[in-house]
Amino acid sequence: MALSFPNIDPIIVSFGPFQLFGQTFEPALRWYGVMYLLGFVAAMFLLNRQADRSKGLWSRDEVSDLLFYSFLGVILGGRVGYVIFYHFDLFVANPLYLFKITEGGMSFHGGLMGVILAMLYIARKQNRTFFAVADMVAPVVPIGLGAGRIGNFINGELWGRVTDVPWGMVFPGAGPLPRHPSQLYQFALEGVALFLLLFWFSKTTNKRGAVSGMFLLGYGCFRVIVETVRQPDIQLGLYFGFMTMGQILSIPMILFGLYLLLRQAPDNTKGKK
Repeated sequence: MALSFPNIDPIIVSFGPFQLFGQTFEPALRWYGVMYLLGFVAAMFLLNRQADRSKGLWSRDEVSDLLFYSFLGVILGGRVGYVIFYHFDLFVANPLYLFKITEGGMSFHGGLMGVILAMLYIARKQNRTFFAVADMVAPVVPIGLGAGRIGNFINGELWGRVTDVPWGMVFPGAGPLPRHPSQLYQFALEGVALFLLLFWFSKTTNKRGAVSGMFLLGYGCFRVIVETVRQPDIQLGLYFGFMTMGQILSIPMILFGLYLLLRQAPDNTKGKK
C-alpha cells in the first residue's frame, strides 16, 4: 500500500505559446513561483511589523531595501550555487548553462551566500553591524523555505528514497515504488519547526549573532536529517558512500552556528552602530 501523489497541475494558468524572434515562448503562472511570492509577502509583513515596534531603530523603507537585495541574493546566489555545487560539469562544458534558468535549478546554500552578501551591503549602507541585520532576517527565512518545499512537492520533484513506511508515496517519474515524501519532511522541519524555534529563541536572547547561529544550527541539523531519506542527486550520488552534497554543505553551517551560540559577545541592541 502507498499513498497516491495528488497530481496537482504545477501550472496555474498558461499565457502561451507564442512566437518571438523565431523562438517559441510559453510563459505561465506556476505554483512554485506563487509559493515563493507568498513567502516573500509573509516575510515583508513580519519585518514591517518588527520595524514598527523597533522604536525608530528600523523604518519600513530600510526593510524594503533589505528585502529587495535579499531577494536578489536568493535568486542570483541560488542559481549560481546550484550550477557550481550540483552541475559544475555542465557549466565547464558550456558556461552559458548558468543562464538557462528555464531548465530549473536552485540551491539553498547558494541562496544563503547570496543573502549574506546582500546583508553585508545593507549593513554597510545603513550603518549597522552585520549581525544586527542577520538577526533581524533569520526568524522569517523559514517561511520562504517552507513555502518553497511545498512548491517542490507540487512539482513532484526532489522526492525521497524508496521506503516501506505507510505514508510512502509513488511520485510520477520516480518509478513504481513508494518513496519518502521528503519535500513534506523539509516543509515540516525547515519551515514550521525552524520558524517556531527561532520565534521562541529570538524572544529569549539578546546575544549578538545568537539568533543567526540558531538558524544555521537548526537548518543544518534538519537538512542533514532529511538528507538521510532524500534521494541523492543522480549526477552526484553519495560521497564517501554515505553523504550527500546537501549534508556536506550543511556541516559548516552547523559548526559556525555552534560557534555563534557559544562565543562570548556583547548584547545585541539590533540598532545602528
